[in-house]
Amino acid sequence: MNPKQININELNYDLPFNKIANKPLTNREDSKLLIYSKNKITDEQFINAHNYLPKNSTLIFNNTKVVQARLIFKNSNGAKIELFCLEPFGNTVDVGNAMGQTNSSEWLCLIGNLKKWKNNTLELSNQNIKLIATKGQFINEKVIVKFNWEPNHLSFAEILNTFGNIPIPPYFKRESELIDSERYQTLYAKAEGSVAAPTAGLHFTENSFLQFQKNNINVNYVTLHVGAGTFMPVKSEFLENHLMHAEWIDVDLDLICSLQKESFIIAVGTTSLRTLESLYWMGLKISKNNIITLSQLELKQWEVYELTSTINYKESFKYLENWLIQNSLTKLICKTSILIAPPYKLKVAKALFTNFHQPQSTLLALVYSIVGSNWKLIYNYALQNNYRFLSYGDSSLLFLED
Repeated sequence: MNPKQININELNYDLPFNKIANKPLTNREDSKLLIYSKNKITDEQFINAHNYLPKNSTLIFNNTKVVQARLIFKNSNGAKIELFCLEPFGNTVDVGNAMGQTNSSEWLCLIGNLKKWKNNTLELSNQNIKLIATKGQFINEKVIVKFNWEPNHLSFAEILNTFGNIPIPPYFKRESELIDSERYQTLYAKAEGSVAAPTAGLHFTENSFLQFQKNNINVNYVTLHVGAGTFMPVKSEFLENHLMHAEWIDVDLDLICSLQKESFIIAVGTTSLRTLESLYWMGLKISKNNIITLSQLELKQWEVYELTSTINYKESFKYLENWLIQNSLTKLICKTSILIAPPYKLKVAKALFTNFHQPQSTLLALVYSIVGSNWKLIYNYALQNNYRFLSYGDSSLLFLED
C-alpha cells in the first residue's frame, strides 16, 4: 500500500452531531475507555486504565500547554476582527522562544472578518498594557502579523494571557467558556505554545498518576506544540495532496537516554506518538550520516517512507544521544511534519491512548496504521455503545499487534 494513494473515503464514517462531546464531563476520569487488544474490544471506565497496562511499562505524555491564541480586536466602526495566532513566523524561531519574546513578535495568523481590517493596525488596551497588531503579507490564505506591545518587558505569553481566548475546536459550535480555560488543558501542561490541546491527556487526574506509581508504571514527558493543522480534515481526494503543517518538538537529552532502557512504551495521544516516531527517524538519519545539521534532522511529510529502517529504536536513540552530546545540546528542538498512515509500522510505541477522531482526518489515518481496517469495527462499536467523540469525548487504548 502506498500511503499517498489512500483515498479519503477509506477514512470516512458517519459521525452524528449528537455523538460529539462539546463540553467536558464533571470529572475528568469519569469517561469511558475502549480497549482494543488482540482483535478484542473491552468496555471499561477510564478510572481503571492502570489495570490494563503492563508492569514496568512507560507512558509518554505531551506536556505542551494551550495558549490563549484567539485575539478579538475591533476596527474603528466597532466590527470584530479575530486574529488566531497559528505559529511564529520564520523557520528559525521555535514556539518556546517565540512565547518568551519581549517588545514584539511576528506570527502567522488566520484572520476572521478580514475584509473589515481596512487600516494596517489594530489595537487592544487596558489600564496597564497596549497591544498593536500590524498587518503584513499574505501566505496561503494566512497573514503575517507583527505584534508590538507596551510595557515592552512583558513576554508574548503574558500578552496572550491578558488579551487572548482559548481556541476551542470549531466543531463544538459554541464560544469558549470559563470552564474551557481549565478543562481544555491537561493537568500536567507546562510548555506554552499549542493552539489545540493534546486531548488524549485530558482524562488523566492526580489519581491516575498515583495508580501508575503503585503499579510500577513509569511516566515521562515530551513536548510537541500542537498546530491547528493537526486536526484539519483531509480535503483532497488522496492523502498525497494533503499538506501536513510542521510542528515543533522539544525533547530533553535525559529522556532520549532513559528511553533506551525501556521495553514497553505507550504513547498518550497522537502528538506524543508522532514525537516518538520522529525521534526514531532522526536517529536513523544520524546513523547514516553523523555529520548532520539540525535543519537536516527536520522530518518532511513523506520522508520516512523513503528511508529504510535498519536499526531498532534503542540503537536509533543512542545515535541521537551521541549527536546531541557532540553538539553540546541538552535538548532537541526541531520540526516534524511526519504523516503516519498505512503501511507505516510503529518503531517505538507499542500502544496508544487516544480519543475518537474526526472522519477524513490524518489522525484517523494514524489509527488505521495501528489497528488496520479494524478501525471501522472499533468506531462502529463506539458509536453503537454511546461513546462520546472528539476532543472532550471518551478514550481508547489501542495495542499494536505483534
